[in-house]
Amino acid sequence: MDADYIVVGAGSAGCAMAYRLAEAGRSVVVVEHGGWDGGPFINMPGALSYPMNMPIYDWGYRTEPEPHLGGRRLAAPRGKVLGGSSSINGMVYVRGHAMDYDTWRDMGADGWGYADVLPYFRRMETSHGGQDGWRGNDGPLHVSRGPRDNPLTRAFVEAGRQAGYGTTDDYNGEKQEGFGPMEATIHRGERWSAAKAYLRPAQKLGARVVRGLVTRVVIEEGRARGVEVVNGDSRETLRAGEVILSASAFNTPKLLMLSGIGPAAHLAEHGIDVVADRPGVGANLQDHLELYIQMAATQPVSLFRYWNLLGKAYVGARWLFSRTGPGASNQFESAAFIRSRAGVAYPDIQYHFLPIAVRYDGQAAAEGHGFQAHVGPMRSASRGRVRLTSSDPAAPPSILFNYMSDPQDWEDFRTCIRLTREIFAQPAFAPYAGHEIQPGADAQDDAALDAFVREHAESAYHPCGTARMGRRDDPDAVVDPEGRVIGVEGLRVADSSVFPRITNGNLNAPSILTGEKMADHVLGRRLAPENAEPWVHPDWRTAQR
Repeated sequence: MDADYIVVGAGSAGCAMAYRLAEAGRSVVVVEHGGWDGGPFINMPGALSYPMNMPIYDWGYRTEPEPHLGGRRLAAPRGKVLGGSSSINGMVYVRGHAMDYDTWRDMGADGWGYADVLPYFRRMETSHGGQDGWRGNDGPLHVSRGPRDNPLTRAFVEAGRQAGYGTTDDYNGEKQEGFGPMEATIHRGERWSAAKAYLRPAQKLGARVVRGLVTRVVIEEGRARGVEVVNGDSRETLRAGEVILSASAFNTPKLLMLSGIGPAAHLAEHGIDVVADRPGVGANLQDHLELYIQMAATQPVSLFRYWNLLGKAYVGARWLFSRTGPGASNQFESAAFIRSRAGVAYPDIQYHFLPIAVRYDGQAAAEGHGFQAHVGPMRSASRGRVRLTSSDPAAPPSILFNYMSDPQDWEDFRTCIRLTREIFAQPAFAPYAGHEIQPGADAQDDAALDAFVREHAESAYHPCGTARMGRRDDPDAVVDPEGRVIGVEGLRVADSSVFPRITNGNLNAPSILTGEKMADHVLGRRLAPENAEPWVHPDWRTAQR
């Protein structure tokens, strides 16, 4: 054998998995198709819009035409680089709500309730400024807060308070609900990716990184024995005692299907011999969809002052020489989690606040100075799927999120827009708020808001669910609660594919958690559950705020 374990994908979960296995004295090979993560565009937090739009770092996937979004094909980036998507993401750190994990447990992911995952969140973190007792202080992953120097970031929290919402000093602690500071995987002014937190230490403990494209899992007599890897003209088979797929919510189901594990009829269409008929492979695809509600600013207080050649040169040079200034922050420094209506037990709307009016692709609003809130519902009932386009491993998968296919989605987005307008109309924003850039003052009735959603909603880049955990007798489950692929020995999945349902907020933290916890399942151990009681609004049944 080449190793005790082969981990496919050096992303958020894969790096954590490799480190914990190596730390336990096991031999580990990590196979990653992407390359070096050392470039300034990756390491400078303020440059976050660049790497996710660079083919050298991103798989470059796009969705199929989305039928409920006017046939638009949306970008679906995933990291193709050491650190995976933790090297190209927005660095926002959100654990998810406690009740998300209790829901996983209730859906059949036994041992994944909040009491079970909290000790793993604490083990993985070094929290800078988080709530004592709820947060970790000696883990590999540094989690910090931005300086919040910009008056707009403070105005957002104050406006939320003025609108009648609560505040929270740590949404990753006891109380998620409310307005407060946002957290990020940034350390000493640099992106703190899973590669830095976990992969480098794993390599020091003997883990090896192999470059190449994994084309399939080698399965002999019902057991995974290794993987086939192509690098340029060379093709080799790496063998191990166990194979762990951590290749993303797109590439993990693709690899399972290429290896004969998936919906039998679909595999037959592509001439692939069926090893295990698992209809859940590639199904249950979920994401967060979001809008940018943009306002013009009446004062020159936004980051637009740097949105020119001279400004960018200043930001870049300052960061390069001192790791300080605007380039040392992802600029998502204020956040909120609120409930859309009475009767919802825990937050179902997330806000990222940004003190400039731009898009993820870096296009600034023509108006100049401005600010925006990224807002979207957290728990859409819409479900999509990932399918093969070909039996050729180099072919991209077919990705259809089927966004907005559930009627409730439309009502939820209208609510998001109207609640955001109310927040921006509070006295805290009076010194700064000009006209509404988008949707624009004319968009008021349901039809106008729906048209805006159809044209402008964007993915928040949180795909998950395509190889979901469940009990072994659940026909739609792909893996059991220990990550073992049902129907094949010696094969596990550890990434966001296994999520039964999407969690609140950004998915990097839950993905790293998955690698951490699955590593303990591989090693036959577990941390003792912690019965911490999270805050729930006492009047949630009758009050929205």
